[in-house]
Amino acid sequence: MQMKMQIRPSGATSSEQSERHMKLLTVNVGRPEPSEHTDAAGGTGIDKRPVDGPVAVTAPGPKGTGGSGLAGDAVVDLRHHGGDDQAVYAYAREDLDEWERELGRELANGSFGENLTTAGVELTGALIGDRWRVGPRLLLEVSCPRIPCRTFQGWLGEHGWLKRFTQTAVPGAYLRVIESGEIRAGDAVELVHRPAHEVTIQLMFQALTLRRELLPRLLEAGEALPEEARRRVLAYQERKRG
Repeated sequence: MQMKMQIRPSGATSSEQSERHMKLLTVNVGRPEPSEHTDAAGGTGIDKRPVDGPVAVTAPGPKGTGGSGLAGDAVVDLRHHGGDDQAVYAYAREDLDEWERELGRELANGSFGENLTTAGVELTGALIGDRWRVGPRLLLEVSCPRIPCRTFQGWLGEHGWLKRFTQTAVPGAYLRVIESGEIRAGDAVELVHRPAHEVTIQLMFQALTLRRELLPRLLEAGEALPEEARRRVLAYQERKRG
């Protein structure tokens, strides 16, 4: 599948992105529901729905103990999801629109299990360590891409979905919470910090999936690289040396 995504170069400045009128279209949360597509005892919280009014966002704590960063949002499988490096998941409405055309079906905001459905925000070309001010107080930092799982495939019900999603490499972005705050639909998103490297969400996704030879480049992201990803890079390098 060839999707014509408009990826902004990783060297885009804060002012260039601000000109795109970046904002939240919706803030989405999910309740736990039974599912045959997960081994988690409590089911899954992937069915995210837009909510009215403000939602508090805080750092949830380490993976394995902390779930979602959004109040009222369920993360059931704490082994693989949630925690500080996956506190908030964002997906661009523009990319959902591309998938709508590709799949020939409607995809409402929240359809990919995202907490934030954005407009005008570059996610695929976002740099690991980019920081966004969302609303008046919340400060988020881009941490890693979403890696698709069988729950995601079961939820969408598309044949061969994991392969298609992986090959397209438009995964959306997980974010960690640097400063807590409340957010709501319509809040502005401002890029307030851009690090001096070129490790994008798309590059990291490709390195973790189909192009393992890219893994060493992830170390360029420095301290913003999640520890789990760092361990994978080091294990890859060790295997290459052996």
